[in-house]
Amino acid sequence: MKRIYLHPFPLRIWHWVNALLVLLLIITGIQLRISGVPSLGPRHPSLWIHKYAGWAMVASCVFWLVYSLASRNLSRQYAFRARDFKGIFAQAKFYLISIFKGEENPFRPSPEEKFNPLQKLAYGSIMCIFAPILMVTGLLCSDIQFLRKYILLWDAAGLVNAIHVLGAYVFVLYLVVHLYMATLGRTTFAHIKAMIVGYEEEPGEPGDEERNSTAEHTETAERFLQKG
Repeated sequence: MKRIYLHPFPLRIWHWVNALLVLLLIITGIQLRISGVPSLGPRHPSLWIHKYAGWAMVASCVFWLVYSLASRNLSRQYAFRARDFKGIFAQAKFYLISIFKGEENPFRPSPEEKFNPLQKLAYGSIMCIFAPILMVTGLLCSDIQFLRKYILLWDAAGLVNAIHVLGAYVFVLYLVVHLYMATLGRTTFAHIKAMIVGYEEEPGEPGDEERNSTAEHTETAERFLQKG
């Protein structure tokens, strides 16, 4: 086995903070969809937790964008390249068929490219399309008077709310798939552990053990000669 450093510390912190915010938004969002809750006052816990978790999510996504641009994480990890089009079908076959036969994943993550083609599509869509849609519609649904005035003027409250709820459903579906995919590592919790410590353990390339053994013998021989 070899350890590969895939997840920088800032992104690990962001990931777990974001996970907590998403959980809070989903729970309170479900509560707000229950009949009768929206008619409660603005100080109801579900309302203000959802509101401030939403603002925190905006700050979280801004941090992710700034960090990803500054570190070139966005262009290196999320950019869809020509070879990714060829890899989509192989990766889909692995998730749908090959994994249940015990076959090896056709994609090997590296610090330069840690997402396979399907992960790029999923993560890129969530972070660059659906998250912005949720944040913008969330802001429009909030009680900011300047925005609320135009929403009422254009009679768009129903449409904005529908788009926000639809985006939330997409997020919930993504979360279910994401949690399942997180268990598909070398062991059930390997990917989760990697998102905590930063390192992913991957099988070595063929011949690695032999090369390592040869290197160890060479180093031992050199030390022996130096002592002599």
